[in-house]
Amino acid sequence: MTESTRHGGHKVADVLLKFGTEHIFTLCGGHISPILVASKEKGISVIDVRHEVTAVFAADAVTRLSDKPGVAVVTAGPGLTNTITAVKNAQMAQSPVILIGGATATVLKGKGALQDIDQMALLRPHVKWAGSVNRVRNIDAVIDKAFEQAYKGVPGPVFIEFPVDLLYPESVIREWYGLTSGKGSNPLEKFYLNWHLKRLFGDNARSDFSHQEITAPQPRQDHAQKAARMVEAANSPLMLVSSQAMLSAEAVPALRDAILKLGIPTYLSGTARGLLGQDDGIFFRHRRSDALKQADLIMLAGAPFDFRLAYGRKIPRSTPVVSINRSKQDLNLNRKPDLGILADPAVTIQSIADISKKNSGGWEDWLVHLKELGNEREKEIEQQAVESTGNLNPINLLKKLDSHLSRKTVLVADGGDFVATASYIVSPRGPLAWLDPGPFGTLGVGAGFALGAKICRPDSDVWIIYGDGSVAYSLAEFDTFTRHKLPVIALVGNDAGWAQIKREQVDIFQNDVATLLTHTDYHVAAEGYGGKGFLLDSVENLEKVCKDSLSISRSGQPVLINAILGETDFRKGSISI
Repeated sequence: MTESTRHGGHKVADVLLKFGTEHIFTLCGGHISPILVASKEKGISVIDVRHEVTAVFAADAVTRLSDKPGVAVVTAGPGLTNTITAVKNAQMAQSPVILIGGATATVLKGKGALQDIDQMALLRPHVKWAGSVNRVRNIDAVIDKAFEQAYKGVPGPVFIEFPVDLLYPESVIREWYGLTSGKGSNPLEKFYLNWHLKRLFGDNARSDFSHQEITAPQPRQDHAQKAARMVEAANSPLMLVSSQAMLSAEAVPALRDAILKLGIPTYLSGTARGLLGQDDGIFFRHRRSDALKQADLIMLAGAPFDFRLAYGRKIPRSTPVVSINRSKQDLNLNRKPDLGILADPAVTIQSIADISKKNSGGWEDWLVHLKELGNEREKEIEQQAVESTGNLNPINLLKKLDSHLSRKTVLVADGGDFVATASYIVSPRGPLAWLDPGPFGTLGVGAGFALGAKICRPDSDVWIIYGDGSVAYSLAEFDTFTRHKLPVIALVGNDAGWAQIKREQVDIFQNDVATLLTHTDYHVAAEGYGGKGFLLDSVENLEKVCKDSLSISRSGQPVLINAILGETDFRKGSISI
């Protein structure tokens, strides 16, 4: 490659490589073509999807499941506006996604150029940091700054805007601006454009790149010691571990070891699901609210007192709370903890476990009681699983599905009633084997998360659990699965409606307006995109369908199972406020 053929897209690809980027997710556009071409030339895998929101969701999954950067590249204007839901989801999930967007040429901003909008004003409220590149020589420094901001402190998505005339070769830009021929050119205009391009491309070879390693925020030693003393004094402690404790995939084994060493009865939520299993003896999944009311010490690892914990209202004020969080705001949200530790939860739990003198013992009666609570709920679920529901009982279906999942399974939960039911029934097979939207509760994450998961775990069976509401958001990505040979399996719980909303709406207002769907042939649509579809209307066929689906997926073809469900009141009263 000569300097005359090198362009800004090459500089972008070079810096992404320095940060360990292996994949970028995109939907093509003229504003970003140089980045895509250069990335492919440099050995970065370019995964093109059917909707920009999927690109960001996929990047989000990569950064959650690995310590590799999750990068999405989208074109200007509508390409960028299409990402907003996924960007906001990443912000609320504290996921360090790198979003790169094209933009109109620097000299044409505000002059009616194609897809020219104020992108910075649009993105700033939804990202941790946003920056725009104004000279080719600054590309390195701006990307470096973006990565630093994405990962330090409380992680979050960042946005980098690249005007199109910084990405293409200078010769192409000169031609676009009519500078290759002097005919009919206004001398003053020509002078200005030449000066402008000299500024854009001048000193192109210079690099301001100065990457520094980002380390997880460490706890104060006195805070870790105080937490350890509080654990030692407790008779019925409880720990809740959430997604923020899982920010580093590399640190997850050490986190698991520390939790087991500490021995505190533990509930898991979000991406932390699967960190512990039933065989570990301290993991519980049912009757969390009852347990929180009865505990004499509560330790929150990356879990704020938001709607998921009833804003802290259901925990007695007399119960001491230790909260560990990277975010000062989340640390004190709705209820100030007795001990607030502003640090990385995973690192802090390891410190507490190293200090505590009461590890893995001393709470036998409390553990027995919690097991009894869990067993009571399991018996209730068993009874609900055999109830007649008209079509497939969703609880029974999910219980049987759980028995067929391999140990190398990653579960992707897209929103809805069926998916929320699955969170009570289906067990993740290990750490970082469960992906859900997080606190934003958005629909449509399924295909993007599955793309990222299959790329990170190519040897794993990746299952998307969809409702018939959420599947419509990303069904077209079966085309992406097929083209890129990323064979995932989707299970659609098809109850012909927005069940969670319908249940409460009809109960309160006696009206089902806007909550009804039909038993659409989603399996046929998947086949139209190159996948294999199954209609499942009898639980007796489930074993064969599961075996066939796994076989087909492992041979390289994506699969969709369209399961026709009956109605259940399993999650009655589940609407959150």
